[in-house]
Amino acid sequence: MINTGSFATDLIFENAGIAAYVLIITFVLGTVFGSFINCLAWRVVHHESIVSGRSHCATCDHPLSALDLVPVFSYIFLKGRCRYCHENISPRYMITELIMGSTFLVIMLRYGICFDMARYLALACVLLALSLVDLDTYEIPNGSIAAAVIIWAVTVPLVHDTWQNQLIQGAIGAFAIAGGMLLISLIFDKVSGKESLGGGDIKLFFVAGLYLGGLCGFLSVIVSCVIGLLFVVLLKKQKIPFGPSISIGLLLCAMWGDKAVNWYMNLLL
Repeated sequence: MINTGSFATDLIFENAGIAAYVLIITFVLGTVFGSFINCLAWRVVHHESIVSGRSHCATCDHPLSALDLVPVFSYIFLKGRCRYCHENISPRYMITELIMGSTFLVIMLRYGICFDMARYLALACVLLALSLVDLDTYEIPNGSIAAAVIIWAVTVPLVHDTWQNQLIQGAIGAFAIAGGMLLISLIFDKVSGKESLGGGDIKLFFVAGLYLGGLCGFLSVIVSCVIGLLFVVLLKKQKIPFGPSISIGLLLCAMWGDKAVNWYMNLLL
């Protein structure tokens, strides 16, 4: 039995058949959102409308049919090629869909079926979108930051924590972490003569502090920096977009950061 801390959710997981059904639906829903967000990010990068127009091949511009848009399976059945021009399709599409499906699963298993789950599913969608745009443009859209803040504000009265504590901890975390990273960035830029963090990265750290509070938000900074360094080593590049690393750090700490902080604080007592 999976213990999510939610009575209603734990009742679902007492039945293996229902549990399997819920897990499959959650994963499939994640892949669908991953496919949609990939398309959304591509349109933002290429300055296309995000509210109108059919999906089309990035090479030949041929409109895609429903069979071309089935998450994961279309890529596999088409062998990674466009049905119409036979040019290779980037594996990023399928990888993104699989990552998003897995992310939905992890969030659901961590929080159970509740408003906390809904908050972080929505946040994960925003983080994926801004990460994909950042990978292509080295810019984080202001709209994605605004969306993340709106999701937090709308869900404040719905999640398990009190709204007073969320406002206090969110404000402390957001301004302390974003302000601290801004100060460090300015000092580093002055000393080295090179740009370290962009404005979008600072704003994303603000979002991390807003959702996680002070201690857990600080942990997300450390995790984000470690992930960023790993990307630099693995990709063998001197410069990488930092948005994906911050996003991964934020989500990891949203899932398990409180447990890590409590474990560390208990060592000091």
